[in-house]
Amino acid sequence: MENKISGFYIILPSLIFFEGHQRRSKQMKNIIQPVKGTRDFYPEQMAVRTWLYNTVRRVSESFGYQEWEAPLLETLDLYAAKSGEELVNKQSYVFTDRGGDQITLRPELTPSLARLIAQKQNELAFPVRWWSFGPFWRYEKTQKGRSREFFQWNIDMLGANSPEADAELVAIAAAFLKAVGLSPAQARIFVNDRRFMEAEFDALGITPENRPAVSGLVDKREKMEPDAWEAYALETGLSPKQLDGLKALLADGERWRKSAELPRLFTALEALGVGEYVQFDPNIVRGLLYYTGTVFEAFDVNGSVRRSILGGGRYDNLLADVGGDPLPGVGFAMGDVVIGIILQELGLIPALPVTPASALVTVFSADLLLESYTLAADLRRAGLNITCYPEPAKLPKQFKFADRMGMRAVLVLGPDEAAAGKVTVKNLTDGTQETVARQAVAGRLKQILEGG
Repeated sequence: MENKISGFYIILPSLIFFEGHQRRSKQMKNIIQPVKGTRDFYPEQMAVRTWLYNTVRRVSESFGYQEWEAPLLETLDLYAAKSGEELVNKQSYVFTDRGGDQITLRPELTPSLARLIAQKQNELAFPVRWWSFGPFWRYEKTQKGRSREFFQWNIDMLGANSPEADAELVAIAAAFLKAVGLSPAQARIFVNDRRFMEAEFDALGITPENRPAVSGLVDKREKMEPDAWEAYALETGLSPKQLDGLKALLADGERWRKSAELPRLFTALEALGVGEYVQFDPNIVRGLLYYTGTVFEAFDVNGSVRRSILGGGRYDNLLADVGGDPLPGVGFAMGDVVIGIILQELGLIPALPVTPASALVTVFSADLLLESYTLAADLRRAGLNITCYPEPAKLPKQFKFADRMGMRAVLVLGPDEAAAGKVTVKNLTDGTQETVARQAVAGRLKQILEGG
């Protein structure tokens, strides 16, 4: 099995193949994995992401919002100016670039929005209505409904300060839920107002210094056992009387009628036709620092994911922190992970084509390859998406490929068809087959794709 020449061993070909196979098998087992918390998007998953993006676009544009985008890299100073300490110091992916600047992969978009608006504040026509859908990164513990890389829809109105403006953003959120097939029985938007809560805290004698802790307490209520939550409430400095008052507030679904803003908000939502999706909930406080008025979150009310689908609110102090003049704003954000799980569990993701091509042009033989290429080019000029098989192969193999790719039709240009100036068209939906004149192929194919 071996020859020895000058102290070296010459391995025979059979052993070369065996060792090469072993190396390849070992390499297959040691494929480098993606970064933890990120996702690979094969064409099937990419089709779902594109469908979600297109739905977001359609809903956003139906309310007259313009698409925009910001860099994926921002200076850390931008987030230090406005975002919470945990987001900046614990969740951001930060590195020092070659110029010595602290750069982060963007963990959220609102600070970038503030920067863009501040840069051209005197040139823009207000109110500004903008939306975006793109990637973000947060170094968080991965779990169901949470990944470290995610795609997020951001939509905001700046320059208007009224409950009716806030209602428009809530209505957009409801329009999206309806567009993806979620009924009010499956998903609901819960609304509160920070100004209303501040007034209630005043009535309970909760000091301004203790209100951030109490807001955090309210935010944790659904995540803790009742006894543990009450013990934690007393640790924050609440008296037993204040705790009783807080519990009464959080249980009162009608107290919003005392608010100056919330009755106008709910009246506007009824006028916008989405009242059935919206409900007052004093437990919604939103933890981010910049919310100043209306706050809202959407939840799947029956499913397995106990995380919000989307959330947002009014943030009237944002621009001043990045060097702009004060400007009222309201908006929300929605990541793709939670909504993707919910729609998958409920069977609401539509059947999506694996390929954008509607038909396959086969290659009968090497002699007819260029004829097939010409036919494919003619059909594309007619406005059709066409794949041409890249080389001669047995027709059953090419038909099988078209079927696996979900195509609707297969076109055969064999010697007989070429000589007669015709093409055989096979409808893969109903199995019928016909031979038509070359100039009529595009029209017939369009009829098949339209279901005729």
